[in-house]
Amino acid sequence: MENSYRERSNKGFNNFRRVYDITMAILFLSMAIAMFYMDRFKLNLVIAEDIGFRYFFGSICLLYGGFRLYRGIKKQEKI
Repeated sequence: MENSYRERSNKGFNNFRRVYDITMAILFLSMAIAMFYMDRFKLNLVIAEDIGFRYFFGSICLLYGGFRLYRGIKKQEKI
């Protein structure tokens, strides 16, 4: 009985973790797109940052968002 409860608990946690990782990846990737295309979206009127900082921060968001997406999509190994 305890094994079935533990398996259900692990399965629920893994599903929550996958949804959380994909959601955070979408947020980080959208932030990267906003940083790269700030001029087209007319966001530079609201946030006036240096173009070097925007590309640096956008690159970091792109890399981290890609990592979170990879971690959310990859198959979870059984322990």
